Amino acid sequence: MAELAIEQLMKSFEGTEVLKELSLNIADDEFVAVLGPSGSGKSTLFHLIGGLYEPDAGSILLGGENINGQKGSVSYMPQSPSLLPWRTVLDNVLLGAEIAGHKDQQAAIQMMEKAGLAGYEQSYPHQLSGGMKQRVAFIRSLLSPQPLILLDEPFSALDEFTRSEMQKWLLDIWQHNKRSILFVTHNIEEALFLSDRILVLSEKPARVVAEFNVQFKRPRVQGITLTDEFLQYKKDIYKVLKKEEPK
Repeated sequence: MAELAIEQLMKSFEGTEVLKELSLNIADDEFVAVLGPSGSGKSTLFHLIGGLYEPDAGSILLGGENINGQKGSVSYMPQSPSLLPWRTVLDNVLLGAEIAGHKDQQAAIQMMEKAGLAGYEQSYPHQLSGGMKQRVAFIRSLLSPQPLILLDEPFSALDEFTRSEMQKWLLDIWQHNKRSILFVTHNIEEALFLSDRILVLSEKPARVVAEFNVQFKRPRVQGITLTDEFLQYKKDIYKVLKKEEPK
């Protein structure tokens, strides 16, 4: 089970509050996006969920189990693909599963084929484009056994066209390999196109100040970004974010 429940989470660094009484929930197989002002604590939240930091107060429950300070409970994909340059593409894809003792080479090859990476199994990261590297990193996350995937602005470094293509590819792969996903982005359109729900954080110290249930049917098509409903969502979210920008 991949239900995530964060309750009254608090974290400070050198006397500065970063998170204050932050609470949120993610259901099994739900795709939730997090938006917030720069420096609002989104990365700190991910580090806490991933066990890199321990909260000052509050609890992080995954499938009902407290994972405060516990590493290895979630799969994490950072902004950069973080591929190991000395490993082949296939070996990079298998890294998370290999560490967890669940290596399945055939499943990895099949998923690479679906991702348009057939023939690149024995290539090395420097031979791939930026979008291809992101696909490798996401497949690695999917093949890791953890039930929750944290995605930290994975497409922010890509050009607009590649980013759009990667969003559609991500949704297609996720539809066939459902996992719970917590997705951090600064892009309102990206959050709306990808997610089931959007959580908006306040400026530091961060707490959830708004929640939007995204009603667009799945599978999503690019045309929804031009609809009146999509534009209204975008306006409403922008208004909340603008209020939370540092003065």
